[in-house]
Amino acid sequence: MRMLSIAAAFALSCSAAFAADPVGKYNIEGANPGGGGKYAGTVTVERTGETYSVIWMVGGTRYVGTAIGNRDFIAVSYRSGNDTGLALYGADGGNWKGLWTYAGGQQVGAEVWSRQ
Repeated sequence: MRMLSIAAAFALSCSAAFAADPVGKYNIEGANPGGGGKYAGTVTVERTGETYSVIWMVGGTRYVGTAIGNRDFIAVSYRSGNDTGLALYGADGGNWKGLWTYAGGQQVGAEVWSRQ
């Protein structure tokens, strides 16, 4: 019984650690603004001082972003070529769910990050 309690406490602390920090590698699934179709790819988040580096790979295109946030949310400004935009994600356990748009956009897309 004691081992079960220790294992449960360890599992809870690991879950809390994942939920407390967006750093990691994720598989992503998303939908483009205005019903523009679905997509999938990966995203990597690394801590860079008080900010985060966020790099997506979607369909052979690399998007590079800088983010601020905490264990509850992460806000990202990103760029790929001449495309720039903004994304906002909320923590969902060890995963993240969010909305994004291109600069000057009038509609939003949705994206889910699932921890690898």
